[in-house]
Amino acid sequence: MKIAPSILAANFKNLEEEIKLIEEFGDIVHLDIMDGHFVPNISFGFPIVKTVRELTKLPLDAHLMIEKPENYIDKFIEFGVNMISVHIENNYHINRIINNIKNKGVLAGVAINPGTSIFSLDSILKDIDFLLIMTVNPGFSGQKFIESSIEKIKKIVNIKNEMGLSFQIEVDGGLNYEIALKLKEIGVDIVVFGDYFFKNKKENLYILRNLI
Repeated sequence: MKIAPSILAANFKNLEEEIKLIEEFGDIVHLDIMDGHFVPNISFGFPIVKTVRELTKLPLDAHLMIEKPENYIDKFIEFGVNMISVHIENNYHINRIINNIKNKGVLAGVAINPGTSIFSLDSILKDIDFLLIMTVNPGFSGQKFIESSIEKIKKIVNIKNEMGLSFQIEVDGGLNYEIALKLKEIGVDIVVFGDYFFKNKKENLYILRNLI
C-alpha cells in the first residue's frame, strides 16, 4: 500500500522540510487543487505545484476539485504532475477528459464524492488508471471519516475483481492508522493522509510506514 500525504495539511512556511518528511515516510505527494467554485474553498495553484516539483522526484498526484478541469490539464502536466484525477460529478464529458490525460502519458483517475452512487462509474471504470474514493466531502481538511464509506469501498473492490480490471484504488478523507489497516485488508492501493501525517510524531510515522 502506498502513502500519499496531502501538502494541503503541511506547514507551507517549512515546505521543503515537509517534503523531506514525505520522502522519508511516503510514496506520493498528493496535491488538493480547489477553486472556490467546485468546492467551497481555495487551496493553491501552479506556483506551488512548480515549487513542489522542484523539491522532490516523488510522483505528484493532482486531485482537481475545480470547474472545467480540461482547461488546466496541460498546465499541470507541464509542471510535472504524474497523476491527475477529475470528479465524476459535474464533468459531462468524463471519457474525453480521461483519454486526454492518458494520451499525454499521465495516469488518469476519477474521483467520487461520498454522496455519489458507484453506479455513476459504470461507463468509465474500464478506462481509468486509478479511482479516488472520497471518504469526506471535499473542500476542507480535518474532517471525520464517513464510516459508511467502508461498504462502498468493498463494493467497488468486488466490482473491480469481477470485471478483471487493474485500476488502483485510492482513498482520501479523515484517515488514520487504524482505518488505513482496514483499507489495506479490503484491497485499497493508495491512502491519502492530511493532518494525521504532518501533525504526528515521527515514531508513529515509522510504525505507519512499516505496517501498511
